[in-house]
Amino acid sequence: MNARRIRDIDYYLLPGSPRKTTDIVIERDGTVTVRPPEHYTPEQVDTVVDSKRLWIYRNLAEWRYLNASAVVRSWVNGESFLYLGRTYRLALVADQAQDLLLKDGRFCLHRPIIETGGVEAAKQAFEHYYTQKGQQRFQERVGYYVPKVGVSASLIKVKDMGFRWASCGGNGQLNFHWKCMMAPPKVIDYIVVHELCHLHHQHHDDAFWNEVDKILPDYCERKEWLKKYGASLNL
Repeated sequence: MNARRIRDIDYYLLPGSPRKTTDIVIERDGTVTVRPPEHYTPEQVDTVVDSKRLWIYRNLAEWRYLNASAVVRSWVNGESFLYLGRTYRLALVADQAQDLLLKDGRFCLHRPIIETGGVEAAKQAFEHYYTQKGQQRFQERVGYYVPKVGVSASLIKVKDMGFRWASCGGNGQLNFHWKCMMAPPKVIDYIVVHELCHLHHQHHDDAFWNEVDKILPDYCERKEWLKKYGASLNL
């Protein structure tokens, strides 16, 4: 990515696409990315970005508002954690073989984990749990939607995706963020269908969204949930 600045707007210039319009996106980390038509010069992209400055200001302001709900944790008994859209309280327990278990409606964390390893060790225990459960769930949900979308998936991985929820490769490999496991099942299915439809259409054009709509007619509602509450899906 090529970092550029036009007046007071910083953005990353992505490789051009065959599309005739310029795609401007506010990413999950608040950065602005721009994918122009492939024949555009950097100076032409600057002009387009400058013409969209009010739209960018408005959407950045909305991003800051939505991310004001980002989670701040103390890692104490009774704190809330999300799993498949439901809230579970944290219980620090001494007599437990596994690092983390979900039982009796609580997330039971082995107390020595946080006493000896601190917050980072506790986060790793949760990340490992979400990753394991996510591998099972995404395997199942991808298998369910593959014939409906009419594609094939070669490999499914659950890992830390930074500020992306998921990605797909031209070889059919699908990658999902472990944080997705905090979202409701309907939203997880939207993320799965979104990536599978990218195997038909690379860009977020009308053909892509029409494909998503065929599978999930209420995808706008699921997409909006992720936009509104995505910042709360965190440790």
